[in-house]
Amino acid sequence: MIAIALGGFGIGTTEFVSMGLLPLIADDYGMSEDRAGHIISAYALGVVVGAPLITTLTGFIPRRRLLLILMAFFVVGNSLTILAPGYGWLLLARFITGLPHGAFFSVSGLCAASMAPPGQRGRALALVGVGFSAATIGGVPFAQWLGQVIHWKAAYGLVVAAGLATVLALWFFMPHMTKMKPTSAATELGALARSQVWLTLAMGTVGFGGMFAVYTYIAWTMTDPTRAAMDPVLIPVVLAAYGAGGLVGNLFGGWLADRNLEIGIGVTLTAIVAVMLGFYVLSAHPISGTIMFGVIGFFGSALVPQLQIRLMDVAGRAQTLAAALNHSALNLANAAGAALGGAVIAAGYSYAAPSLAGAAMAIAALVVWLPTVLLRRRSLKMAESTYFAVKDVNGT
Repeated sequence: MIAIALGGFGIGTTEFVSMGLLPLIADDYGMSEDRAGHIISAYALGVVVGAPLITTLTGFIPRRRLLLILMAFFVVGNSLTILAPGYGWLLLARFITGLPHGAFFSVSGLCAASMAPPGQRGRALALVGVGFSAATIGGVPFAQWLGQVIHWKAAYGLVVAAGLATVLALWFFMPHMTKMKPTSAATELGALARSQVWLTLAMGTVGFGGMFAVYTYIAWTMTDPTRAAMDPVLIPVVLAAYGAGGLVGNLFGGWLADRNLEIGIGVTLTAIVAVMLGFYVLSAHPISGTIMFGVIGFFGSALVPQLQIRLMDVAGRAQTLAAALNHSALNLANAAGAALGGAVIAAGYSYAAPSLAGAAMAIAALVVWLPTVLLRRRSLKMAESTYFAVKDVNGT
């Protein structure tokens, strides 16, 4: 668990620190805020493409070995980010870095779930996500500070170090997971034939996007001289507030998943709508805006393990691909949220306005959630009725 959490720490740091570094990157390359936001979309696109592709084609590789390969690839991608000579190369480097993201979390999550006692899968997945959440508390603010006092590329140097440490930890402490059977591409692709898989992915893509619409532009939002007017040196504090909320929210989401999964997802999406609206109003002040940003982190992170468990429940034998598709959906939300937030700002609205777009996205996710739950309940009842009808016919 420690080795997996360390990998999550590195991945979480590289994904989220880019958002806080956008003003520095934009200044370095002399570009607008919305164009700088494209590096966020490039990373997210790498996750969207890499997660299903890698997990589908690598089912025959032992899980421990695959985790080592993925983390080594992650180190290469972040090293290319540091060495990128121009904006185009930077976009390519971020895309490459995102490729192993979803596959790493899907494989490590399945390893944790397979070792968990009955009824505690949500808790196990939440513990796997602790490293990712801890990154937003310590790794991201520290990397942000390094980027401000040295150079924004120094932040990615920290990520490379975390990746190398993860490779060593996996090598020495990760069990070989010999009881996890290999799968074929045909088995994994079976998940794509299930409507409940697609509906769950839709919930994640739409519902999670609002968080990134806010997070991507948080540095500009909190330092806007017409609103909060926060000193830029305090942005790491704002990011740490999000991380603290995310750490607790991740555990809370695992707790909800083990108790009432379907209702828990609905409650979480409803709460996201409320906090997005609250952030739009309260972000005009440094303290209240920081607190609300932490609450956004809480409910956004609570959604992740719940969606992961739901995908595992509805995917049949295609567990690895389903888990990977969850990260594809969440990072498609990353790209969509960043793009939507940039479009709102480019249209002339305030830096806080993307939170309203985020609230609208969460409402859209609720519209998907209700029929998805009802359809699954109906199919389960039909399956139960068929089972008892066959049992009566057989006289047993």
